Amino acid sequence: MGYARCMPETRPPYDPATALLVVDVQNDFADPAGSLSVRDGAAVIPVLAAEIAAALAAGALVAYSQDWHPAVTPHFAKNGGVWPAHCVMQTWGAELHPDLPVTGHVVRKGSNGEDGYSAFTMRDPLTGETIETELHDLLRRRDVDRVVVGGLATDYCVAETAIDALRLGYATILLRDGIRAVDLEPGDGDRAIERMRAAGAVIVERLAGAGDEAAARSPGAGAGSSAELAADETGEAGS
Repeated sequence: MGYARCMPETRPPYDPATALLVVDVQNDFADPAGSLSVRDGAAVIPVLAAEIAAALAAGALVAYSQDWHPAVTPHFAKNGGVWPAHCVMQTWGAELHPDLPVTGHVVRKGSNGEDGYSAFTMRDPLTGETIETELHDLLRRRDVDRVVVGGLATDYCVAETAIDALRLGYATILLRDGIRAVDLEPGDGDRAIERMRAAGAVIVERLAGAGDEAAARSPGAGAGSSAELAADETGEAGS
């Protein structure tokens, strides 16, 4: 499948009405020694570091999400859930990766035992009740209307964050080079990307340093509505 170049002619990649959302780049996911290590997860860090620098230079907001679970939670397999224990609060595994520049607000999720897949919402795994994190309010206070999303993992927290952002009305751009998938089942990451694309996200390789050459698969959700689209047969990237 080819790409199309898709950058708004009248809007730069980052501006004060844009927020870069860095999702769950924590030791348990990004470090090979982590309890739920994502294959090649550390590779997103230099990509996201460049995006953080570009966002800050343009006056954009940078926000980070952080899984922050108690030691006992229905989210974990040992307590009846799905996942091995990970990102337990106040442990090394829960810390944001030391190579990641952290220069903005950190949204912690799951601290009361909830499933914290999206940076915008948490869900009680027993009752199904959903509650918001502070992220939506933070973005509204800054008059943000567009978000750029990267981090870990493509098929879970990244996908849920991007889809929630679209549901809340934000134009949403996904950084293809700044994500990696768990892939519990082969192809989960690619299917998650297609879910985000179908929901209206713009899929780009990266924004920092790309200028009007950022490669996108869809104009999506108003993020590139004024862009000039041109076919660019650059091939596929991995998830």
